[in-house]
Amino acid sequence: MKIDIHTHILPENWPNLKEEFGYEGWVSLDHHHPGSAKMKKGEEVFRVVGSNCWDPNIRLKECDRDDVDVQVLSTVPIMFSYWAKANDALVLSKILNDNIAKVVGQSPKRFIGLGTLPMQNPEIAIWELERCIKQLGLQGVQIGSNINGKNLNDPSLFPVFEAASDLGAAIFIHPWDILGRDQIEQYWLPWLVGMPAETSRAICSLIFGGVFERLPNLRVAFAHGGGSFPATFGRIKHGYDVRPDLCAVDNNIDPSEYLGKFWVDSLVHDQDALDFLIKKIGSKSIALGSDYPFPLGESTPGNLVEKSDLSEEIKNNILYKNALDWLNLEKKYFK
Repeated sequence: MKIDIHTHILPENWPNLKEEFGYEGWVSLDHHHPGSAKMKKGEEVFRVVGSNCWDPNIRLKECDRDDVDVQVLSTVPIMFSYWAKANDALVLSKILNDNIAKVVGQSPKRFIGLGTLPMQNPEIAIWELERCIKQLGLQGVQIGSNINGKNLNDPSLFPVFEAASDLGAAIFIHPWDILGRDQIEQYWLPWLVGMPAETSRAICSLIFGGVFERLPNLRVAFAHGGGSFPATFGRIKHGYDVRPDLCAVDNNIDPSEYLGKFWVDSLVHDQDALDFLIKKIGSKSIALGSDYPFPLGESTPGNLVEKSDLSEEIKNNILYKNALDWLNLEKKYFK
């Protein structure tokens, strides 16, 4: 079995939000060619996407081609819209979440849904989180690695994590709003360098900020193999050891205690990196993630794991068992 926890989806259409709300910055989808559309922010093209980004039938065919049994669906991170007025972002969140719920409802054994939240207003975010779980039947939510520059340990955000823990909602954290992006625009460095650093920023914030300590039942997974966190953990741990006056001000628990207590996806593109990741955080904390349907993802989900020399037990852990644990589901759910 294969469960892909990192896939992105959009509605085929949504309203002109600039006209609806009266200000710039919203993403639109320009269907400029059959089977292809431009994601545009104003007049700037952010990305060209194919119909597999919105058509669930094409997704299912490609899943069957690649032997993927289940996709976990989440929006494209540029759609977070944390910069916008909170009530306007809520309107967009509802459009995206309703669409994901509809797709899941049509194929509940093949798709699992994660919602998006207007995190710039935690109170409104909690309302939508509750709607996602209690009304739409989604399994959790996807959020960004920071919220308008606020690290995820910011006290204003804690009630959202607390509500997620109380609701039993899984959280998938995806890097976005990359720190220093304006200085690294060349060579696609925001994606190649910035995103891994952003993910480490998020993990360290939740560890050092005490969020994991205060909410031990919170189930969080991070994109892209945890970004640069695993490879730089020695430095992080050493910093904690030698400068507790700077690192341990909000949580005095050794950061190594949290290894294996959160999940990361398997999207590291390299066998040596995957082997290191298993050694560092454990084979029960890594779940298959492909970043479907985008080119920086794994073109055949699970290929790196399946072609490796890993034991069948570890392969099965990564390909589906760990996803079930993160989602708090049983395999029989999909039968």
